[in-house]
Formats: sequence, C-alpha cells, structure tokens
Amino acid sequence: MTEVMELPEREAMEFDVVIVGAGPAGLAAAIRLKQVEPELSVVVLEKGAEVGAHILSGAVVDPIGIDRLLPGWREEEGHPFKTEVKDDQFMFLGPAGSIRLPNFMMPPLMNNHGNYIVSLGLVCRWLAEKAEALGVEIYPGFAATEVLYNDEGAVIGVATGDMGIEKNGEPGPAFTRGMELHGKYVLVGEGVRGSLAKQLISKFELSRDREPQKFGIGIKELWQVKPEHHKQGLVQHSFGWPLGFKTGGGSFLYHLEDNLVAVGFVVHLNYKNPYLYPFEEFQRFKTHPAIRDTFEGGKRISYGARAITEGGYQSVPKLTFPGGALIGCSAGFVNVPRIKGSHNAVLSGMLAAEKIAAAISAGRAHDEVAEIEAEWRDGDIGKDLKRVRNVKPLWSKFGTLVGVGLGGLDMWTNQLFGFSFFGTLKHGKTDAQSLEPASKHKPIAYPKPDGVLTFDRLSSVFLSSTNHEEDQPVHLHVKDMELQKRSEHDIYAGPSTRYCPAGVYEWVEKDGEEVYVINAQNCVHCKTCDIKDPNQNINWVPPQGGEGPVYANM
Repeated sequence: MTEVMELPEREAMEFDVVIVGAGPAGLAAAIRLKQVEPELSVVVLEKGAEVGAHILSGAVVDPIGIDRLLPGWREEEGHPFKTEVKDDQFMFLGPAGSIRLPNFMMPPLMNNHGNYIVSLGLVCRWLAEKAEALGVEIYPGFAATEVLYNDEGAVIGVATGDMGIEKNGEPGPAFTRGMELHGKYVLVGEGVRGSLAKQLISKFELSRDREPQKFGIGIKELWQVKPEHHKQGLVQHSFGWPLGFKTGGGSFLYHLEDNLVAVGFVVHLNYKNPYLYPFEEFQRFKTHPAIRDTFEGGKRISYGARAITEGGYQSVPKLTFPGGALIGCSAGFVNVPRIKGSHNAVLSGMLAAEKIAAAISAGRAHDEVAEIEAEWRDGDIGKDLKRVRNVKPLWSKFGTLVGVGLGGLDMWTNQLFGFSFFGTLKHGKTDAQSLEPASKHKPIAYPKPDGVLTFDRLSSVFLSSTNHEEDQPVHLHVKDMELQKRSEHDIYAGPSTRYCPAGVYEWVEKDGEEVYVINAQNCVHCKTCDIKDPNQNINWVPPQGGEGPVYANM
C-alpha cells in the first residue's frame, strides 16, 4: 500500500473581508470598504503574477463607476484614462465591402462619446495603488483554490493552492503549503467562469430559476501602427463577415494613444459547427479591405484571449450566499451590445462593499447579506442590463441580419417607452449543448498565415508571455478520457483543437491510436474549454499562483 504523506496544517490569517480577484469589481469593492469603514481589514487575492497580468478587455469604459468610486479623478495626474472617444463608427461587413450604419439609427445607449479607450490592465494597476493607499492588502501570485466553510455550511474564507506540487501529485523540494484567509465575508470576483464561483453557484443553487449563462470568446491583439493610419479616439465596431449570418459575433478597433490600436474579435460560443475556428476567423477578419489598411506597416506587440459573459439580465445568478457574494464578471454583468462590463463590475463591487460594511458594523458575520441581491436589479446595473436583455436571444434565434435588426428595435422601445414587445426572452440551450455533430457540417478551409498581418496560434501565445511550470499537475482536468475519445473526437471531430485560442489541445496518433494531448503550458486562462466542451468533460482549475499570461497593457 502506498503511504499517503500527511501535509502540514495551513497557516491562517484573519480579515474582516476577503476578496478573490484584483479586477475592477474586486478592487472597487476593496476601495469602497475602506472609504466607508476605514478600520476594516481587507485583503485581495490575485492569481496573476501582478495586478493586471490576467486582465484583458477591449476596452471602452463607461466612466459611471469610476466617477462614483473616485470623484475628482479627472483632476489627478497619472490616471490611465488618456483617450476619450472622439469618433464612433458601426459597420456591417460583407465579403468584399462594408456599409457604415448611420449613428442616428443606433439607440442612445450605444453612443460611446464621453467614454474612454483604455488598457483595463492599466486601470486595475491604478485602482490597486488607490486601494493600497487606503490600507488594503493585495497579494498577487496567490490563486484561491478552495472555499472554506464552517459547520453550518457558511463560507468563512478561502485557501490558496499549495506550491511546488510535482506532476505525480507529490510535494517536490520547493513545496510550500497554501494559506487560509478567513473573513467575516468573502467577495468572489474571479472573472468569467471562475473556479470558486462555479463551486458556489452549484453548492448554493444560485442559478436556480435563472436562464443558462451564455458566453463568447474574445480574442485581442495590440498593434503599433503607422502614424498616418492612427486616429486617436476612434472606436469602430463591426459585424457580419467572416462569420456569416448564422454565427453570432463581432469585432472592434480602438485607437488609443501613442499610435496604438487594439483589435479584437468576439465569437458567440453558441455556434453549431464544430469545424469553426474562432482564432482563424479573427485572422481572416483583419484581411478585410475595410480593416487591413490600418495595420499596413504596423507591428503586432501583444496577444490574448478570454471568455466573455453574454447571458445578461436573465442569466445573472443569485449574488448572495451565506458568508459572501459574487461580484463583477463572476456574476455576469456584461452589457452585450455595448461590449462593456467594467462599469457594472465597479458598481457591483461598490454595492457589495456598502452592504457588507453595514452588516459588519451591525455585528453580523458569515450570514447572507441579502440586501445585495435585493437591490441590484433596481439600481444602475439592473437598468443597464434590462434594456438590452433580448438582444442576445434575438440574435441567437434569428441570426445576424434579422436578429440584430430586431435587437436594435427592442433597444429603441426600451429606451423610448420602457418596455419590450418580446417581454424577457429565454436563452434555451447552454453553449455546450449548442454544438452539433461533425456529420452535419463540412470542414472550413482557412488560409495559411502570412506572418505579417495574420499569424498562427503559437507565435501569438508567445506574445502573451504565458508561462507555466511544466513539472506540476495539469490544471485542465479531463474527467473521462474514454468519453473524450468516443464523443469529442469521434462525434464532434475534436473541436477543442480549434476553439482553444492557445493551441492547448491536440489529437495525436500514437501506436495506431488517437491520443489526447494537453499542452497546459500554453493556456491563457480563457476558460473556453470549460464552457464549450460538448460533454462538459473538461474542468479548468487554477494552476500554481502567479502562472499564466502576463499582459502588459491589454
């Protein structure tokens, strides 16, 4: 019998509030807690090597949240909001041409004037400085991997993962035990499809009576372009080619300062065709006549990808549970047609902070702060999401041309009259259930990359500065490898080899058999595999703290 090594007990630290994730929601919550009750002890855990390392977004930011959190920020030096939107364009792309949609046709909430083009990573670094100046403790490089409960089943804290575990699961020479961080309340702001949020949603049935959460995969590059191709403050959104009319998605070009252009492509993950290759669709998009000239003579300097929550109003789970709450993208507060979520993330962090500070002041701990759940739908977040609640289901049901048109009409009726002819539509299937067998579709031939405008995945991952220690357990858990072969490979033609934007998954012939290879060191933590696998047979969990991408200014 193999002897099981007994691990030493974890050390524990006590705080008033423990926050998981140093994104906009977590940092806003930390700042607001200290603004309301300066004596509270607050800690923020961040799995990235530094604050902002795992942050990736477009991003055009509606400053409503920052205005409320940090009034007067515009007068400060050193803030990251350097580029205000000056020109707002919406385009429909065909295979060879494009049509610009008149701005007057767009509902007012789609207007980006007064918003800012930013690197959300830089925004988070700035917010972290604000939080630390108020006395918040921030621990980057520590991945929260376990929720801690008391005997009554209430959340009392989290534990960080052990470091130095070798591939065989045994502690290596550099082994370090994780830490326990206990709090009166725990706020979970891990971002999209976070591992702890998944556990909490399941344990406390937070998604009961809600529509399934929906997702997209967003892929982004940052380019340094020639000055003559740069127009600081230009925001350009498009839909249509190359996705066609049956697959939802769209693109953006955002012109920041210093001749930088952020270009991104979003594919809704409810697509049916297992041969669809989101990364290659993105590369094709850049070759469109209306797009490619921007990048002529330019240089690609960064790459990344992440999943996006798209379910909106009807898919937001119950936020509160005994001992804490979900905030930000862990709850799914993205406004899909606006392609914005950070403003709602900040507002959700502030709401949770205010209610939790009041609960602690009243002598409460480890109970359910139901006031958070009771109030969000009547506040700015709920109003923002309710007006657009039918855009995604209409797009999914009727396709791009009809669905987008009906979605626009629905936004106008919500804007002008405060109601929708459609009521509140359902999403139906999960994104995993949407995938169809390969026998119903034909493979798609994608052009080879030219290395100038279009690229392969591995050279792209290199630009994300992704790194994982190879001698550690694989953090992408395939629950049933035989099922993966029988279904993912044999029925669906191995879609994981295509939907992953980092080339993590391969089917390789070995000794006459197809073997599933997981290149976990490539993983950019987008969570697409956890979402789109047709059998929900892949479970993403955090690797060792500090590993993964290191996005400089994404």
